[in-house]
Amino acid sequence: MPQSKQRTRADRRWSSRVTRESDALDLRRRVFTWRDPKRIARSLKRSAEHSKRRKARPFQSAMSMLNFYINRAGRNLPTERRHVLARAKDVLRRLYDR
Repeated sequence: MPQSKQRTRADRRWSSRVTRESDALDLRRRVFTWRDPKRIARSLKRSAEHSKRRKARPFQSAMSMLNFYINRAGRNLPTERRHVLARAKDVLRRLYDR
């Protein structure tokens, strides 16, 4: 295969494409790799509230994207990363008074 057409393993995964090109949210680059759960939750909230393409309410869109990443794109995450993302879910719930 010519070098220009070679794709990395991550580029071939449908879950990676969904995370990058979601119609629901325009996410900050590498948001799920951040170490601060509050920063992740605030970024997801901001993305959800500013999106013109989402089909659900902001809380549902933000939580869905976070759950999607945890369940699919990040299924091989180390335990520490899973804990950070789980705390981000808790923070997101508090941001929306849920």
